[in-house]
Amino acid sequence: MATNDRHPHQVQVHTIQHPRYEHGGNKSSFFPDQEGPSKSKIFAVMALLPVGGILLGLAGITLVGTMIGLAIATPVFIIFSPIIVPAVLTIGLAVAGFLTSGTFGLTGLSSLSFLLNSLRQVTGSTVPEQIDYAKRRVQDMVEYTGQKTKEVGQTIQDKAHEIGPEGQVHGGAKEGRGART
Repeated sequence: MATNDRHPHQVQVHTIQHPRYEHGGNKSSFFPDQEGPSKSKIFAVMALLPVGGILLGLAGITLVGTMIGLAIATPVFIIFSPIIVPAVLTIGLAVAGFLTSGTFGLTGLSSLSFLLNSLRQVTGSTVPEQIDYAKRRVQDMVEYTGQKTKEVGQTIQDKAHEIGPEGQVHGGAKEGRGART
């Protein structure tokens, strides 16, 4: 076997310098004395050990119960599969339909909201400005309708004065029975 002598192996050494302290200095300021776990850590372990054990036990009981239930329910599922499978498919399709309907509704509302916001940005108007504009338009329409009503009422009143109280036209020939005399 040929060895590759052309590239000698290189070793890199990195040194780490620790803070130095005098022989008579306080060593605990750099390295606190850790003789063992603190009291709070011991109490935490003592409190959490039973909780963890209980939860682990409950997980095991749940697993065993699930396995027993599955062993009992499997023949029932096989016997009733002609009924269960279509029922599950029907319920699944109904749920999918409701979710799809809701999704389409939210998409439609989002699209309308986007369109309304983009129109607002193009026109540069805000909701209060639009409300004020609508109020002015309604007030103008009310004034116009009131004016037209007065004009029509005046026209009717003028026609009524022309006809007179007895149905006769003033200033002209008499109509009806009075014309023969």
